[in-house]
Amino acid sequence: MQAFQALFDRLDQLTGTNAKVTALAEHFRSVPADDAAWALTLLLGKRRRRLITGRRLREVLRERTGLPEWLIADCHGQVGDSAETLCLLWPEVRDRLTPIESDLPSAITDQPLHWWMTTLLPHISNLQGDDQADAVLALWQRLPEGQHFIVNKLLTGGFRVGVSTGLISRSVAQAFELEESLIVQRLMGGFDPTGEAFRRLTALADAQEQRNSGAPYPFYLASPLEPDRLREEPPEHWQLEWKWDGIRGQLIHRGTGVYLWSRGEELVNDSFPELVEVGAALPDGSVLDGEIICWAEQDDAPLGFDVLQRRLGRKQVGATLRRECPMRFIAYDLLEHQGRDLRSEPLQQRRQRLDILLKQIDHPEQWRLAASPCWPLASWQGLDQERECARLRRAEGLMLKQIDSPYLAGRKRGHWWKHKLEPMTLDAVLLYAQAGSGRRANLFTDYTFGLWSESEEPQLVTFAKAYSGLNDAEILELDRWIRRNTLQRFGPARSVKTELVFEIGFEGIHPSKRHKSGLAVRFPRILRWRRDKPAAEADRLITAQNLIDHR
Repeated sequence: MQAFQALFDRLDQLTGTNAKVTALAEHFRSVPADDAAWALTLLLGKRRRRLITGRRLREVLRERTGLPEWLIADCHGQVGDSAETLCLLWPEVRDRLTPIESDLPSAITDQPLHWWMTTLLPHISNLQGDDQADAVLALWQRLPEGQHFIVNKLLTGGFRVGVSTGLISRSVAQAFELEESLIVQRLMGGFDPTGEAFRRLTALADAQEQRNSGAPYPFYLASPLEPDRLREEPPEHWQLEWKWDGIRGQLIHRGTGVYLWSRGEELVNDSFPELVEVGAALPDGSVLDGEIICWAEQDDAPLGFDVLQRRLGRKQVGATLRRECPMRFIAYDLLEHQGRDLRSEPLQQRRQRLDILLKQIDHPEQWRLAASPCWPLASWQGLDQERECARLRRAEGLMLKQIDSPYLAGRKRGHWWKHKLEPMTLDAVLLYAQAGSGRRANLFTDYTFGLWSESEEPQLVTFAKAYSGLNDAEILELDRWIRRNTLQRFGPARSVKTELVFEIGFEGIHPSKRHKSGLAVRFPRILRWRRDKPAAEADRLITAQNLIDHR
């Protein structure tokens, strides 16, 4: 644990990327594999089971120290983080507590990280009532105060540190003199925090490794279009595709296995069994990159994302759901063919291979597997006009891809760009506000907006929540206004005077029985503060409902 604490402190002080990579590489190279595996898991920030809630830790502090609940709550409201709140309050109460007898090792900080993560912390989590409170208090008393924060974070499952996944992959590769792309590939699909898994991760490449694996390749991501960067390039060097509104995925057939992975590194075979079935018709050694999307066989355009949401997370899919939410895999790219990695080949060649491959598919439902249309860019002047056609296709916009581009990993700028449709917009009234978290825990930054109903006496009906779009100066100004114009408090939320209007942008809209307005929107955010508009002139629900027909 001391080595991991030292790494955490060092990363917190470093600002340069190379310095962070060096620090991480030294750590991974110097600690035992079991500890390196847990350090890697924690640094990657993958969601873990919460061992004890922050609320429970605050409760232990209150019960055993006599601190008033209002004081702890107020401190937590100011700091916005339970682990940090407990660290700040501990020095004020430590001397008034009687030492707790426990069976914890005397040199607890000398214990390895994997012991903390697999033995001690799960043991405390499994205790109940007073036994758990005693164990937590004994742990705090034994720990040096400099380690309270990190241990509290590990307990609550909220451990985060400012290093990206790419930076971590680079550091592991540097530590063990491997190709970074190999580490990225091996980390796809998850990592089990064991010494054996870490040794496999850092072993020399095996020629049969890819052949026997169901793991996907790292996804290549497009960047928002920068028109000025491209105007001088010949348009014939670029191809266009529709940007479909589904879930990016890779469909893999290797050996006897078929694997469907989402971009979030989740294996989603159970949610989309019909795509796995048709994927079995692909030749062995095939990897397709594409979009998982709801699209009926006879339709010219896909169904909305709201239909797709009904399939997400399903472990079993019945006949009714299959019928009402028909699935397709719309392929963009061919990454592997007959077991050979094609990612370094030009896109144009990969697409030609893809078209040939899909024509050879022999399956009763081969319509579920199709290539996404692509066509050459005629001119830069006509690009926006092409993009507007996306609405008719129920697409989010266009993709621009260089015809000779390789398939890279991550968001590498230059080869692939996305040109999304302008967002739908509505003017809505601020109804509620809630404090943010982290560095904005002291500010009201989470907002709920409403539209006018169609009743004889129109009422404002909650429509959407938004958390982004304002600059720092606007957030401060709005925070002061909210505090002066609060009408009621509902726990952490406040209702405010219905006076302020904001333009809200969003990517899609669909009916929803879960929302009071009967509508739900995708990716809402604040576009601007409409200081020029009184609340009475904000949009009505009927305006939002009419947008459904134009999505």
